[in-house]
Formats: sequence, C-alpha cells, structure tokens
Amino acid sequence: MHVPRPLSLLRLLARGLAVLAASALAVQPIAAQSILRDAETEQFLIDLAAPLVEASELEPGNLDLVLINDGSINAFVAGGQMVFVHSGLLNAANTANEVQGVIAHEIGHITAGHVARFEERTKAATGITILSLLLGVGAALAGAPEAAMASVMAGQTAAMGTFLAFNRDQEAATDLAGARYLSGAGISGRGMIKFFERLRANEIRRGFSQSQEISYMRTHPLSGERIQTLRGLFEEDPAWDAPDDAQLQERFLRVRAKLYGYLAEPRRTLTYFPASDTSIPARYARAYAFHKDAQMDRALAEVEALLEREPDNPYFLELKGQVLLESGRPREALDPLKRATELTRNHPLIASIYGHALIATEDNRFHSEAERVLRAAVVRDRYNPFAWYQLGVVYAERGDIPRARLASAEQQVMHRRYPEALRNAQAAEAALPYGSPDWLRAQDISLQARSELERMRKQR
Repeated sequence: MHVPRPLSLLRLLARGLAVLAASALAVQPIAAQSILRDAETEQFLIDLAAPLVEASELEPGNLDLVLINDGSINAFVAGGQMVFVHSGLLNAANTANEVQGVIAHEIGHITAGHVARFEERTKAATGITILSLLLGVGAALAGAPEAAMASVMAGQTAAMGTFLAFNRDQEAATDLAGARYLSGAGISGRGMIKFFERLRANEIRRGFSQSQEISYMRTHPLSGERIQTLRGLFEEDPAWDAPDDAQLQERFLRVRAKLYGYLAEPRRTLTYFPASDTSIPARYARAYAFHKDAQMDRALAEVEALLEREPDNPYFLELKGQVLLESGRPREALDPLKRATELTRNHPLIASIYGHALIATEDNRFHSEAERVLRAAVVRDRYNPFAWYQLGVVYAERGDIPRARLASAEQQVMHRRYPEALRNAQAAEAALPYGSPDWLRAQDISLQARSELERMRKQR
C-alpha cells in the first residue's frame, strides 16, 4: 500500500482549497469574464436601480452596475459598491420588475457590508482546513495514511460547512433588506417572487427537491424557503398591486433583444425573432444578428425600419453608424454617429465610436474633431480602453509621440499588461512638460504598474 507523502497531502489540500474557493466565487465571483459595454443597457440599469438606491439611502451615483458576458443566471457584488449582472440573468427574466428584485437584493449586500466581511468568513474556513492539513501530515509521518486522509477530508468538510452556513445567513438577511428597498421605492415585489419561482422550477428540472438536497450544503437558502418568507411580506405591502412601469418594461424588452442578437448565433436569433415579428425588440435583435452574420444590407434595412418609427432614437442612430462603419463606409457613418453623440450629450461609449469613424475616414481634416470627442470621452469614462486606443492613433498621426505613448499606457494598465504600461508611461513622463496634468498621469501609471509588478513577483 502506498503511504501518502506530505507533498501528496499538500496536493489534496490544494484541491480542498480549490473547492472552497469555488464556493466563495459562487457568492462573490471575480469578474474574469468579459465585460459588456453598451450605452443603452448601462443607462437602463442605472434608471432601473435609481429608486432602489434612494430607498437604501446609498449616495446617488455611487453605485456602479456592470454587465458581464456570462450565460448563467446570476448577479453579485464586489469591490465596494459595484453590482455585476450576468447577461444570462437579463435573458432569463421576463420583466424589468424581476431584474429590479435582483438588484434590490444585491444592494442589500452592499448596505450590510457583506463584501468587507468576505475576508472574515474565508479566513475562518481556511483556518480549519490548514489545521486539518497539519494533523494529516502528522498522521502520515506517524505511519497512519488512512488517518491522514480522513483528517484532511474532515477538515475540508468542516471548512465548507463553516463558510456556507455564514453565507446562508447573509443571503437570508439580504432578501429581507431587498424587500425593504422595493417597498420603500413603491415597487412591487412580484418580480422578486417570480424570479425565485423560476429558480425553484430550475432546481426541480435538475432533479432536486427540498427533501432530497441538504440545505446547509448550498450557498443560498433553498428557493422555496425564500419564496415562502418573502411572499408573506410582499402580499401585505401596499406596493404589491402597484403596476409595472410600462416605459421601463419596453426598454427592458429592447435591451434584452439586442443582447440576444449580439450574443447568440445568428441562426438562433432569426429563429427566435422571425421576420413576421415586426416589433421593435424583434427588429433590434435581427439587426444585430444580420450585422454579426456580415449581412450588412439586411442589418441596415432593419435599422432603417426602426428609425422610421423613432427617427431621433440615439441608440438606433448609433447602430446605423456602427453598421456603416464596419461595412467600410465611415463617411456615411459620421452623420448618424454625430447625431447620436449629440442626443446622448456626448455619452463616452457612443462618442468613442464617433471618434473612431472620424479617424477611419483617413482624412486629416477630421483629426481635431476626433481628438476633441475622444478626450471628452476619456474624461467622463477613464476606463475605456477603446477610446484611449483611438486617441493614441490621433496623437501618433500628428506626431505627438509622448501623448500617444501615454494613451497606450492607459489602455495597457487596464488590460493588466504592466511591463508595457510601465515602459510607455516612463517614456511619456520623460518627454512631457514637467508638472503638466499628462506628466502627472504618466507618473501615476508608472507607480501603479511598478507596484503591481512587485506584488506579482512576491506571489511567485
């Protein structure tokens, strides 16, 4: 019989910690997936959350909502006051009110300080696991491999139980906080109930029932338990029978359709939204599907049909400009993109596309306008690597290499390409006017990149 060596036990511990980490990420995942940026969707989420932010007494404008390209039905809080919403959640929801219920729940995590307490709960669970490792190593060295393995496995089980029990308590309390915020905003809790009912139906379809699955081994309370508790609260609330906001619902249907058209295979989109459906959401989805499938004329036909109904809709104009630009017709894209930029008061994402179109004309006469638009975009949204890239192109074209390198450093540090960011920032700092705002920014990026490289070196 093979006697486990300490190294084998370390590997076993590593697997146990990986399981624990996976459970932790189910509650608070790291945003490793790609972030989806869309002006219309982001504005919709901001407006959807605004009354809940007010009811929770958070500072208006301090809540960031980030859309993640992930098909699972989920949302989570990380890093202060940031709510990450999976694209799969928007696709699975039927109403804007359902999404509001989820956001209310996530705001509850923020107001309760659960993100700050995350380290506390993982530290307790990790401590149990490390103790089991030490006991296991001792047993192995004493010639008792079975006892060693049992000690490590028991430690992993105890650690998991400690972590999940802590988390279940938080989830239950957060449900109640979300219910308070919905009530305080005068928003019905029907959406939250319907959403949990859908989760419960998914559990049943997967073959689980409350009697079959042990509740304390879950990261969240069972959906049936949540529904029972919340229904009693909501049905007594004056807002229970409040009608859904019709305008928000229409915006939700559009956003959900455009996301589906952008993310799904074109064939699936065109099956789900057949040509016989001439509603705005259906045309929106088909426009993105045709665009994705390089059927530009058909995409433009759908966009023109949308603009016939709403000629001043900035997001329809944005889409028209984007299709024209990516069809190799940048000059034709300028008018709709300029109009979309004006209608949205220079929204950074739309302004970035407009700036790109100005550059893509390859006409130097448009460069000053492109610089103005792109600089305004990065002032309002510094975390926009596409805008920084386009701005760098403008600087390089006119021979302003120090600022071109600074723009490169900005986007590289966002992509965690710290060696390149450090080189470009140092080169920019050496050539820019001493003490100028750009010089100071180059210095900041140098310090940030150097600090991250040092941290990574210590972790090796």
